[in-house]
Amino acid sequence: NITDEQDPLAVRDRAIMELMYSSGLRLAELVGLNLVDIKLDERQLRVTGKGSRERVLPMGRMAVEWLQKWLKVRPLLAGDEEQALFVSKRKQRLSARSVQERLDGWGNKQALNAHVHPHKLRHSFATHMLESSGDLRAVQELLGHADLSTTQIYTHLDFQHLAKVYDSAHPRAKREPGSEDNE
Repeated sequence: NITDEQDPLAVRDRAIMELMYSSGLRLAELVGLNLVDIKLDERQLRVTGKGSRERVLPMGRMAVEWLQKWLKVRPLLAGDEEQALFVSKRKQRLSARSVQERLDGWGNKQALNAHVHPHKLRHSFATHMLESSGDLRAVQELLGHADLSTTQIYTHLDFQHLAKVYDSAHPRAKREPGSEDNE
């Protein structure tokens, strides 16, 4: 059970899922995290993204809660010298492939009809952030995209949504009743 706090691997996996969804991490960013990159008291983490670009990201309440639980049981799995935030049963940094397999396994156990994979958590993060904020630039920054067009493709902004935002926000989108546009 993904909420089984007696199983250190379940706690780790839940912390991984909460953190990926909370902060929109790429898989490589997640597995590259070290203990020093996390500041629970400030609800922040530092990641190294593509092109070795660093960014500081906020963490949500649930991610912090599950990271605290993970850090309590992490010594059962981690060697004394291991700096990686997430480790495997073999007491070393968790691999990207292991994360993919574990998430897929949890998806199957939860009887979800879709594969659960890390990128889906990142995509959900981006979509939910954009839907609630409407701030494409902020989402771009959070995702670590160098180019805004990547964020636009990524979030699958559909034209209806864009048209609705335009109509509600642009001063010239609002037509005067009875006026004709002769341009």
